[in-house]
Amino acid sequence: MASDRILGALEFLREAERLKSTLRSGYTSTGRPESTAEHTWRLCLMALVLSDEFEDIDLLRLIKLCIVHDLGEALSGDIPAIVQTEGMDKSAQERADLQILTRALHSDRRSEILALWEEYEAASSPEAILAKGLDKLETILQHNQGLNPADFDYAFNLGYGRKQTSAHPVLAGIRAVLDEETRARAEASEAG
Repeated sequence: MASDRILGALEFLREAERLKSTLRSGYTSTGRPESTAEHTWRLCLMALVLSDEFEDIDLLRLIKLCIVHDLGEALSGDIPAIVQTEGMDKSAQERADLQILTRALHSDRRSEILALWEEYEAASSPEAILAKGLDKLETILQHNQGLNPADFDYAFNLGYGRKQTSAHPVLAGIRAVLDEETRARAEASEAG
């Protein structure tokens, strides 16, 4: 018979699978809407591939932060930055959803995931600061790479996540490259 820990982990993993169907505002290079799970996968890949550029960083912690940063979206979905309004508390909704999502986990694992999410939200460690910046950069990279609808607002990305992407010189360098790509996509989109 499986232990309660294993059964709880399986229940959690079944619920977290919803992220595979939770769609974001970006599109893949084939024109299909991107899922939160796909975004999280490439965010983790970015952290791994760029890890040599970040001194004194705990890579495992960085990847854990990347993995949990959007878990709450499994229940209420993603709210794209472009449609968020003043007074909207996306963070509170994700926190509440994450508490529901993790309820089947053993208390130690649940506490770890919730603490990682809180660390990410507060950007309270060097790893969390990098995770937040990489999150913004992955989103911009996908928007630039995606086969987006004709009315896609590339110009929005030129201001999106400035604070987070200026928090480290490597992030700022990547941002400069992506901003050039964004400007080119915006110009091409306007030209028709």
